[in-house]
Amino acid sequence: MKIKLFSWLYFLPLCSIFFCIHVALVSGDCLGDGRVCLEDEMMLLLQLKSTLKFNDAASNKLVSWNQSTHCCSWGGVIWDATGHVVSLDLSSEFISGGFNGSSSLFNLQHLQRLNLANNAFSSQIPPGFGKLGNLIYLNLSEAEFYGQIPIEISGLTRLVTIDFSNPVYILGLRMLRSLSSIRLDDNNFSAAPVPDFLANFSNLTQLRLSYCGFYGTVPEKIFQVRTLQILDLSNNMLLKGSLPEFPQGGSLETLVLSNTKFSGILPNSIRNLKRLTTIELTDCDFRGAIPNSMADLTQLVYLDFSNNKFSGSISPLSLSKSLTHIDLSCNHLTGPISSFHWDGLVNLVVLDLRNNSLNGSLPTQLFSLPSLQMIQLSNNQFSGPLSEFPVVPFSTLNTLDLSSNNLEGPIPESVFHLQSLNILDLSSNKFNGTVEPSSFQKLGNLTSLSLSYNNLSINAGLATPALPPPPNFTTLKLASCKLRTFPDLSTHSGLAYLDLSDNQISGSIRSWIWKIGNGSLTYLNLSHNLLEDLQQPLSNLPPLLSTLDLRFNQLRGPIPTPPLYSIYVDYSNNRFTSSIPHDIGLYISHTIFFSLSNNNITGIIPKSICNASFLQVLDLSDNAFSGTIPSCLIQNEDLAVLNLGRNRLIGSIPGKLGNMCSLETLDLNENLLDGKIPKSLANCEALEVLNLGNNGMNDTFPFWLKNISSLRVLVLRGNKFHGHIGCPDSNSTWPMLQIVDLALNNFIGVLPEKCFSNWRAMMAGEDEVQSKSTYLRFKILQFGQLYYQDAVTITSKGRETEFVKVLTIFTSIDFSCNNFQGEIPKDIGDLKLLYVLNLSGNGFTGRIPSSIGQLRQLESLDLSQNKLSGEIPAQLASLNFLSFLNLSFNQLVGRIPTGNQLQTFSENSYLGNRGLCGFPLNESFKAEDATPSTSDGRHSNSRKEIKWEYIALEIGFVTGWGIVIWPLVLSRRWRRSYYKHVDRILSSILNH
Repeated sequence: MKIKLFSWLYFLPLCSIFFCIHVALVSGDCLGDGRVCLEDEMMLLLQLKSTLKFNDAASNKLVSWNQSTHCCSWGGVIWDATGHVVSLDLSSEFISGGFNGSSSLFNLQHLQRLNLANNAFSSQIPPGFGKLGNLIYLNLSEAEFYGQIPIEISGLTRLVTIDFSNPVYILGLRMLRSLSSIRLDDNNFSAAPVPDFLANFSNLTQLRLSYCGFYGTVPEKIFQVRTLQILDLSNNMLLKGSLPEFPQGGSLETLVLSNTKFSGILPNSIRNLKRLTTIELTDCDFRGAIPNSMADLTQLVYLDFSNNKFSGSISPLSLSKSLTHIDLSCNHLTGPISSFHWDGLVNLVVLDLRNNSLNGSLPTQLFSLPSLQMIQLSNNQFSGPLSEFPVVPFSTLNTLDLSSNNLEGPIPESVFHLQSLNILDLSSNKFNGTVEPSSFQKLGNLTSLSLSYNNLSINAGLATPALPPPPNFTTLKLASCKLRTFPDLSTHSGLAYLDLSDNQISGSIRSWIWKIGNGSLTYLNLSHNLLEDLQQPLSNLPPLLSTLDLRFNQLRGPIPTPPLYSIYVDYSNNRFTSSIPHDIGLYISHTIFFSLSNNNITGIIPKSICNASFLQVLDLSDNAFSGTIPSCLIQNEDLAVLNLGRNRLIGSIPGKLGNMCSLETLDLNENLLDGKIPKSLANCEALEVLNLGNNGMNDTFPFWLKNISSLRVLVLRGNKFHGHIGCPDSNSTWPMLQIVDLALNNFIGVLPEKCFSNWRAMMAGEDEVQSKSTYLRFKILQFGQLYYQDAVTITSKGRETEFVKVLTIFTSIDFSCNNFQGEIPKDIGDLKLLYVLNLSGNGFTGRIPSSIGQLRQLESLDLSQNKLSGEIPAQLASLNFLSFLNLSFNQLVGRIPTGNQLQTFSENSYLGNRGLCGFPLNESFKAEDATPSTSDGRHSNSRKEIKWEYIALEIGFVTGWGIVIWPLVLSRRWRRSYYKHVDRILSSILNH
């Protein structure tokens, strides 16, 4: 980008009048009255041409320099009335060399303007420029000069404008005090900060230093140069600074600091910049309130404070009548926006307040501003009904985005009279009612419509809802609009994006849907419906279809062939059967995301799937795949997520993972795998989730993964791992670890305390963690909104629970059902963020550490079936979030501590402890009169004890009863005597 910062062209004729300097600048034609170009000057130009290396075929200027043609037709040359060259423009001439300090160019002593931009000299800046004492304009931008600016240039005292846009050293400008315009855009000054001597240029009006790679802190006095009109420091990502107090009488008109690390607050003295027309502070780190003094900037035209941390309410800007652009998006602004904010802003074209926390109702005056073309208010907290508003005749409003708010009621009729509307997004609100397709007939320019996720019905009473002409939709989003059948979209020839997900559409996917848009369809989402099959034949899929989402339906039959150039394909949670086609790799060669999870697919994983060289996410979990894992799949260095869990895969994990491994999630849970964890897994330095649970693997603890600092989830549950879990000598072993499950293995030994001290993600303070709360997920496309969501099964509160979304603040430790011994480390109390702790079914001894009482976030604690002794620490009573507790079958004694929490659990939490008493245990029930149940026979050494005192009573009773009854059964004489005796007794009782 080349902008002339100052020009003397209009001042020169004035000089000629007062000082009788006969100068005339001509372009293309010489002056009349017989005056011609000086021969010496012509020869200097021809000599310059002969030394330069340039492309004759591409040249437009140098190629015209020829003795056979009149000098006035020489391209890029301007002569004055005396025949001297005063301006030379050789920009974009494809010059590639032949220029040095002895060039004849430096003998053109009358030269005032020189432009050598956009060439490829590939040399240092010659010192000969210092001979051109009359230069007022010098442009060497994008000319591939390098090195330091020669000191000779400091002698160009008349130089007003200098434009460099290739790597040079800025210190050479120190002596050019007459400069009024400095432009050094697109350089690389990464070795130096912004020099403070620039503030000493008394005539400086323009300073443009964007894309220069500057670092350090900008001297505040540069902002206070009184003559400075334009200051652009944008796109220096490492540049820091803050805004100083601005003095009165400043000349600043344009201030651009976007994409830097500027921070702090906006000073109230910003009101002193009375001439300010443009201020851009986007993508910085400014915070605090936007000062009310901004209202005094009456000349303001362009305002962009987006992507900062501004808070508080929006200051009124109604006095800035010339404002055309307001962008305050992606901040922390709160409060309502009332009508007086916008009074008089008749020139406003763009209003962008997205991604804040603004609330209240929307003022109807906003929609009546005559010049407004774009309103973007999405992702706020606006509420209440959207009232009817007066529509300005010939309204130019083309974009209305109110999505992701709390607006309710019917969509006002006024919206359907905005005839210039091109984009309408009302999604993710609480609008209700029935929308008739005929309502959109007046919006002839509408190309993008989104009504998703409201309480709307799209003409639900009709069997076949149809969208109206004209057929010019390119984007249509009707997710969760209570559709029961497919709308008729056959006339929408330009449709590229179609989302009908989360509806109630049933039956077949008709073959005509693939013809929507006449091949222009790139995105199709039919997920979360009741679709059952695909109408055959499934052929001639749209050639540009890159996203196909059919998940969560009831589709059955063979797997449909993915579109040839698809990027995202999701067939998960259906009823597809058969096996993966052996040539699947041909159809997903461009695919980044491919999921077949939770279907009924059998057979092996074909090796051709390895031909998908761009694949980042492959999810084949919850099927019935058999066979082994293809080794080429593990070796795919672009693969970030591989989920083959809950299948019937056999064999071992292939052992050759490359040095460039990109895996972030490896889930092989619940298969029939055996063998060892491959050592080459240590190459996967970005690994976050490793789930090998519920297989038959036989190995030791994988301490060789110690350098994977990103690891968050480690599940080795239900295998045959054995040995100690001693951590290696490292102070950074898994600092991000938040879920570790080693249950149901054969680990032995004591728990090393230093392991717990390394798991810093479980130690973070509550305030710090809440600010970083998010989900474990992998972003599929860098600039998209598609994610792969990690899931994990946790044993918590006595039962298994699958977390389909795993918060990064959720933490869990499960070492149950092993053979650990020794005391529970006291350092476990440092894990203040721990939610679940399960150490049951081991051989831990000693007392329960009182430090567990520091785990204030703990919700589930299971220490059952160990050999813990002593009293229950009173500190456990302070665990206010504890909802599950099991201390049963230990050797605990004493009274259960009183408190708010421990008395809320049933007696089952305390059974099997000799000498333990107190509520909730029944005093008549002895805690030791119970036996533990084990979840795994490998860890059960207990036998049920026979209580003979109860058995003796039962035997005596049965024997005595048999002595009386058995003779009656076997002897008739005994029976007769018995009956006569009974009759006598009954007669005496009844007659009495």
